[in-house]
Amino acid sequence: QLDLSQSGGGLVQPGGSLRLSCSASGESLEHYAIGWFRQAPGKGREPILCIRSTGGSVNFLDSVKGRFTVGRDKAKSTVFLQMNDLAPEDTAVYFCGDHPGCYKGYTPVYWGQGSQVTVSS
Repeated sequence: QLDLSQSGGGLVQPGGSLRLSCSASGESLEHYAIGWFRQAPGKGREPILCIRSTGGSVNFLDSVKGRFTVGRDKAKSTVFLQMNDLAPEDTAVYFCGDHPGCYKGYTPVYWGQGSQVTVSS
């Protein structure tokens, strides 16, 4: 069982940046593939990015290309989502989840608690 928790998020102006982190209680995420997902009001949850256990990443969402990156903080054994040049349409609740192989269409078994990201002036 993977007990994921998230930190980060909040309110930011358009064009600003935020960083979300995902960690696991009692263990390192170093060898796990972890995906980031988001759910906007009134919409379904959609995959954004995934980082493989080997370190490569997969982008599922064209609208975040060049703005969002996923990576590992090895010192903290966590996975982060760096979001730059944020726009109002990025407003959503963001979740991390297990994502073996980063396969498209996979639904995580384990989820973080969610982080609200609001982009507004």
